[in-house]
Amino acid sequence: MNLLYIVLGCLLLAIFYTVSVSNKLVRLRNQMQEAWSGIDVYLKKRHDLVPNLVSAVKGYAAHEKQTFEEVIRLRAQAIQASRQDVRIASEGELGQALGRLMAISESYPALKANANFLELQRQLAALEEELSLSRRYYNGTVRELNIVIESFPSNLIAGLFSFEKGVFFEIKTSEREVPKVSFVN
Repeated sequence: MNLLYIVLGCLLLAIFYTVSVSNKLVRLRNQMQEAWSGIDVYLKKRHDLVPNLVSAVKGYAAHEKQTFEEVIRLRAQAIQASRQDVRIASEGELGQALGRLMAISESYPALKANANFLELQRQLAALEEELSLSRRYYNGTVRELNIVIESFPSNLIAGLFSFEKGVFFEIKTSEREVPKVSFVN
């Protein structure tokens, strides 16, 4: 009889642990999805701002057609991406292209003095700051989820219920590099 109680107690403990870990995984996955939806809002705002920026710069730098076309192409690619990992990569490329677009604007003093462009530039800077904060929060939720999914014994339960690791929203290496400045006489 005592053996039956011990087996029953162990079984109940295993069920309780499985339910507990499963609920934790669900909570972490939902937090990650909520964080991604926050990023998605800022990305949508950035996508809406891109055509206005391109139009503002186009009037001053008509010969930079290739850069404009690349920004528009990358924006469309980012909007159409269906998988999260593809979207993250596309957004990184779009960010780099926007950086090149802003660098072009530095060559045109009249553009830099244009009130409309300055407002668009300010909006983009604020948006990028919000996006950075959202990305940091999202990556924190991904980290927490991935730790639970990869840790023993919760990895057994995660595998049993088909929980998948989250994808980090990382900055590409080329975006991290410090620009090289040289003064040649």
